[in-house]
Amino acid sequence: MLIVQKYGGTSVANVDRIKAVAERVTKAVKAGHRVAVVVSAMAGETDKLIDLAHQVSSNPSEREMDLLLSSGERITSALTAMAIEELGHKAMALTGRQMGIITDTVHTKARIEKITSERAKKALDEDYVIVVAGFQGITEDSDVTTLGRGGSDLSAVAIASALDADVCEIYTDVDGVYTTDPNIVPEAKKLDKISYEEMLELASLGAKVLQTRSVEFAMKYNVPVVVRSSFNYNPGTLVAKEDKDMEDVAVSGVAYDKHQAKITVMGVPDRPGIAAKLFKGIADSNIVVDMIVQNISSDGKSDISFTVPKTDSKKALKMTEDMAKELNAKAVDLREDIAKISIVGVGMRTHSGVAARMFETLAKHGVNIMMISTSEIKVSCVIDSKYTELAVRVLHDAFGLTKEKG
Repeated sequence: MLIVQKYGGTSVANVDRIKAVAERVTKAVKAGHRVAVVVSAMAGETDKLIDLAHQVSSNPSEREMDLLLSSGERITSALTAMAIEELGHKAMALTGRQMGIITDTVHTKARIEKITSERAKKALDEDYVIVVAGFQGITEDSDVTTLGRGGSDLSAVAIASALDADVCEIYTDVDGVYTTDPNIVPEAKKLDKISYEEMLELASLGAKVLQTRSVEFAMKYNVPVVVRSSFNYNPGTLVAKEDKDMEDVAVSGVAYDKHQAKITVMGVPDRPGIAAKLFKGIADSNIVVDMIVQNISSDGKSDISFTVPKTDSKKALKMTEDMAKELNAKAVDLREDIAKISIVGVGMRTHSGVAARMFETLAKHGVNIMMISTSEIKVSCVIDSKYTELAVRVLHDAFGLTKEKG
């Protein structure tokens, strides 16, 4: 088998952890597998580099930031290759450039366009373990780019696709994908497997196990992904194509996101083109709008509510207030004390009454719903953030996700 193993910052946090990674890699080699490794920067290193940049410049250019931040993963890849060689196996560290990861020209959040992997394939054929610096690539003009936060996950999945690997193992500080956050519900179950679609929804809804773009890439190119802990040898969670077993379960997980804000424009004239004008202005500022609800009143006015990332809320509020004056709206309100609670499951396609049970459960426990959004495999509700943990617990219990005792 050809295995791609990715290790995050906590897995390579210090020299001892890097040595532990090297031991895990060599075990796979001794078992007869060819191994490509993708590493993140050591925990905290990227933040240190960002801090250094802001000590010398109040507004460092994105091009130079990419060159600076890419160094963290290069350090880890070289150290990991050295640790593997110390255990008696040939290893070769590769930068994103040497791996052949070609991206577009958008600095700090570049998208991978192609991977010319000939050098890596040749090294693997010569029995080297290759250790690739994640999170980075280069443009056609040889400028260094980075893929955004969590970009090493994307690097790993893309490299697995380019090498036609049998599996991509993502090693992190958790045992796998759980039915919800075990910090809120200690009885949460680890899932043996989950579909790409479910994982994509959970990742986009606040679950932090995998980066969203990496799941999209895995689904597009059908790369089997296993989420495992680098701190033990427990089996992980397989992320793969949907199968019959997955469809039998109505809800696979409960996710929450406290990093949203709700903006409401009150008393908007109810006529064609108003919503288009409002949301075009927000989109042109690269602010992502998530949920939208419009209520029409009898006096020909409407209220439009929508959610945006909390980090963009002040910017979105200012833009909305300016737009509200143009539209002759009555007022604009911002609420940052909200949370989005979601249930996810491919089984929703074939099980009726799932949304009703969610609403009934929240109502029974006194949790008011401000907004609702649904898709084929997801139902999301915006609620007051102070009820987040309560909502997660009662929904987890209502859909029978708690692990059996014993």
